[in-house]
Amino acid sequence: MNTFGLPAETEDQQRLRFQVELEFVQCLANPNYLHFLAQRGYFKDQTFINYLKYLLYWKEPEYARYLKYPMCLYFLDLLQYEHFRREIVNVQCCKFIDDQAILLWQHYTRRRTKLLNIGGNGAVNQTDPAASQNGGAPNGMGQKVT
Repeated sequence: MNTFGLPAETEDQQRLRFQVELEFVQCLANPNYLHFLAQRGYFKDQTFINYLKYLLYWKEPEYARYLKYPMCLYFLDLLQYEHFRREIVNVQCCKFIDDQAILLWQHYTRRRTKLLNIGGNGAVNQTDPAASQNGGAPNGMGQKVT
């Protein structure tokens, strides 16, 4: 029994809860999903709002390391505010957030590609055809020939 008088979870139940909560938290990275939840009134339900507050534990490094979409933590933070929960029901708000997220990802991708192409500090030039055919480096050994 736990402190609330409920039976303790088995290891399988804990694993399942972890997986379900991980999947749900990551879904929060999608503004269209947030809009979907808002349209159905979930953000007006105090029990659901309390659940969102409970999920803040995912911000701890020991849990955050499992996230593939860290943007979900940003939206989890925003969902703690009533104003954001009220506004995300608006299609224009959702579209704006979605557009901004896409622009951020495009900027990140372009910047990363540019940094890789510069080849600073011994990094491989990823646009070099010889590098891609020989295991990532012109000499096939994973190092740049100088």
